[in-house]
Amino acid sequence: MTTWSVVNDDRSRKRKPASYLRYALLALAAFLVLSLGFVLIPRESPAPAAPPFSEQARAAALAETMDLRAASQQLADGSSGARRQLFSHTVTLLTTQARALLLPGGATASSAVGAGSAAGSTGTAGASGTTGPAATASSGEATSGTATLPALVSALSKSGKARLVHAGKADGGMARLLAAVGTAQLLQATALAQAAGTPPPALQAPAATQRNAATACSVASPSGSQDGAQPVPGGQSTQTSEPSGRATLAAALNRVVRTEVETVYGYQVALTRLDGPAADQAASLLATHEALAGQAEAYTRVHCVSVPPREPGYTLGTSFLQKPAAGLASLEAGTLPVYGDLVALSDGETRQWAVSSLVAAAQRTTRWGSDPGPVPGIVLDTALLPELPEPAAPSPRQTGGGAAATPAAP
Repeated sequence: MTTWSVVNDDRSRKRKPASYLRYALLALAAFLVLSLGFVLIPRESPAPAAPPFSEQARAAALAETMDLRAASQQLADGSSGARRQLFSHTVTLLTTQARALLLPGGATASSAVGAGSAAGSTGTAGASGTTGPAATASSGEATSGTATLPALVSALSKSGKARLVHAGKADGGMARLLAAVGTAQLLQATALAQAAGTPPPALQAPAATQRNAATACSVASPSGSQDGAQPVPGGQSTQTSEPSGRATLAAALNRVVRTEVETVYGYQVALTRLDGPAADQAASLLATHEALAGQAEAYTRVHCVSVPPREPGYTLGTSFLQKPAAGLASLEAGTLPVYGDLVALSDGETRQWAVSSLVAAAQRTTRWGSDPGPVPGIVLDTALLPELPEPAAPSPRQTGGGAAATPAAP
């Protein structure tokens, strides 16, 4: 072997470790680049969870109420005399309802539309047969283009019925608010229909329970008791003591029974002091309240709650005896918060009966010339409600293009 060949072989052996080191460094660099790349790529954010049904129903109610308010304001601006006063009253009513439906943070109507439309595939059937709170939006016909009185009547009726449907599924407090809003919207639709000469919206009367009280008590729970009641033979129960001021279904049912029995007594007294059409109306409504008292007692037994005993008589003020029609209006108005409480504390068939009874009680209140207010069934302090947000100023594009849309000064 020659000398040069030996030297050449030594050099090639020395090069191999250096090449291995270079490959290792390149591999390490590639690994670092890839790993950093994976770390820096943001993960896909999970889809936001659907809001609860009660929030969907509230948002849909707020959006439709704001639309109805805008249509009513448009009609008020284009009317005069009694028509303008009627539309202005509608605007005031819908403004109060929108403030009651507004979140404390001041959610706008546009955000309410977004929240309501996010859940169009869930919820209960609406008044028009569609599903979900947002799917029942019906006030667009009253706000698209020039509003008309018949369109406003139709939109108010559809919105009111949708609120009552959603009240059957919403949580307690929200159910009472939705039932109150829906009731007032239906009453206002009736008032506007009378002014327009169109038929008022059809409403269903409260239906008596079809369930057997004794069977319901026996299968209600292993112990057979609900809401602090202990069952005894015959489907009755002995009410256990409740903490002072605690709101329970049993207390709400007892209050409904007592209120209806007292109202029956008031009608019996008023009939001896009324004549003509007022007496005929009082006689008809007396029979209605006697039936309602029986239905309230039946629902009380369904929930294994003892029915309160009927009192032999009640004390009526001098003003009631002097003005029995006004006194009956006051009695009818007094039933509204009672049924509102029952809506909030019940569910299922009992709540459906409470909702329809609330609507009927508000109608009877108006028949005696009294105003049930913007949210019948709720004692509301409007001073505590949040104010509606101011409408956003129109953008230059909406007004026709900024400076170009402003005529030049002469």
